[in-house]
This record gives sequence, structure tokens and C-alpha cells, in this order.
Amino acid sequence: MTSKRPAFEIAGARVASGSRAIINLNLPGLYTNDPVTMPVHVVHGRHEGPIVFVSAAVHGDEINGVEIIRRLLRLPQMKRLHGTLLAVPIVNVFGFHNRSRYLPDRRDLNRMFPGSLSGSMAGRLAHVFMTEIVARCDIGIDLHTAAVHRDNWPQIRADINDPALARLAKAFGAPVLLHSAAPPGSLRGAAAGNGIPVMVYEAGEALRFQEVSIQVGQRGVINVLRALSMWPKSKSKPAKPSAVLRSSSWVRAPQSGILRAHVGLGDLVGKDEVLAVVADPTGESEMPMLAPFAGVVIGRVNLPLVYEGEAVFHLGRTRRTALLERHLGALQGEPETPPEMIEELPIV
Repeated sequence: MTSKRPAFEIAGARVASGSRAIINLNLPGLYTNDPVTMPVHVVHGRHEGPIVFVSAAVHGDEINGVEIIRRLLRLPQMKRLHGTLLAVPIVNVFGFHNRSRYLPDRRDLNRMFPGSLSGSMAGRLAHVFMTEIVARCDIGIDLHTAAVHRDNWPQIRADINDPALARLAKAFGAPVLLHSAAPPGSLRGAAAGNGIPVMVYEAGEALRFQEVSIQVGQRGVINVLRALSMWPKSKSKPAKPSAVLRSSSWVRAPQSGILRAHVGLGDLVGKDEVLAVVADPTGESEMPMLAPFAGVVIGRVNLPLVYEGEAVFHLGRTRRTALLERHLGALQGEPETPPEMIEELPIV
């Protein structure tokens, strides 16, 4: 018989093995003297295993991840979890309340890690997350979307030069896995500096729920937990392998004007293919945007009004066209709910 796991300790609280609890981490309060807290859902399994965090809304307007975590926490398999899961649906509580990417001090939280106990408001929030969440974990999954008026095809971003992280990033099963170094000041970079690998899931648009992005994300988190032997085995089909992209590049508007896009997310494009046309409102001046290389569209702007030099299409370099076409076909079809996921009415 295995011995009972010790209680999990966080922020002065103790969560017994085989139980779950919501712990509220204290944050800087409002100037109205109202307190502010960051809710953390702790699921502490009966059996030994890794400690994993799943976070969302580091940018307060990126809300697909909030819904992914809500659905994840409702699954009955949580009762059979091995190890410990720290689920943080809203990291940037201030930005979430204001429907804003940023904090009230106008700083981007994902450029302020690891933060400081005596720094700016953003730095203090980053410090709380690093010390109370990241420092306790073996690995993390950070859920994001594109910014306002932009959209991302479901993708994982990770440094796949780390073999352990590469294995788990591939297990996620997103259509594409983009190898990328972590930006300075990011949660991913600060965690890696402390020896804790983190992958980022990017899908959808800010301030929008997108059902496909949510479903792919929920399945992906489950796939990672299963790869870590934390989640029960499944009889469902294994995830399609991701197309690994070793590099990507933004294609920028050649002039200011009105954008007429000819390709969408997930589309495969050839070198010198016309991606869009930018014209002035009268149509007197029209300039095409050409693909600088063959690849796949993994991000794009949605607003048709662009300035010269504005990033419009994010292209990933790949030759795995057959695999990407399979992913695109699956995402465009009727989503199939795996047995381990609760079937909910889709968000439309």
C-alpha cells in the first residue's frame, strides 16, 4: 500500500491529498481600499506525480484560456489525477476586469517577469506568480490568444532544444509547434531561467470565445497531463502529430490603406503567392502583399485598415503540407468530443 501524500502547502494553506481547494493569493488592492486576489485552483491527487501549472489571462483580454481551464476543472477524471495541478484561470485580474491586455500602470505583465517584491505594480504581481506558483511546479502551460483585432491558428510555442519540453509540446497535439526563444521578461523565459520548462498555447483572438480554439486547447492540456502519467489513459484516437516550424516571419503592409485579404488562418501558401492587396480608399493605388516563402498562415490581422509597416500575416516555414491539410480539415469539420471531455453546447 502506498503511503498517503503530504498535504500541498501554498500561501499559508494546506490542501490534503485526494482533495481540491481554491486559494486566493493577495495582490495589491484598489485605490478604493477594496482587496484584490488571484484565485488558484489546487487539485492535489492521492498518488505521487509531477506538479503542473496551467495559467490563463496573463494578458487580461485573452479569455479563451479562462474557458479552457473552466472546462478542465469540471472533468470527473480530476478525481483520479496523479500529482498536483495548479490551475490559475485569471493571472492578470486587473486587466481582466478592465477588458484590457495591460495592468492599470499600462505595463505588459508578460514583459515583467520574474518581477520584484518592491517593484512596480506589474512587477509585484509577476513576483507573486513566480514565487507562489512557478517555483512550486515542475512544468507549466500558459494559455494565450492573439491581441485585439488579430487571430492565431492553434499553435504551441516552445524551445524544442529542450528534449523534455519538446516531447510534451509535441504531445499537446496542436496543428503546429513553433520553435521559438522566449521573449525577455516573459513568464516562459523567467520560468526557464529557474529550470522550469513552460510551453505557450496561442489560439484565437482577444475578447472572443472561439469554440475550436477552446476544444483544441482543452484536449492539448489533457494530452500533456497524460504524457506525464498524471491523467487516466484513453481509448480515443491519439492526437495528430504537430507540424514543427523551426522559424516564422511577419509579412508587413507595403503601404497604408484598406486591406483585402486573400488567405486565412491555416492556409498553405506558395512563395510569391498574393496574400492580400492594400489599396487607398479610391482604388487609385493598389499594392499586392506577396509571400516571401512557402509556408502556412499561423496568424493574421482581422482589421482591414492598416498602416505601412504594420504586421499583417504571420507565416511559418514548413513543408509538411499533407499533415497540415489533415489538421485544417479536422478544424473545419464538426468537432468530435473525446470520451474524457464533457460534451457541452458549443459557444457560437
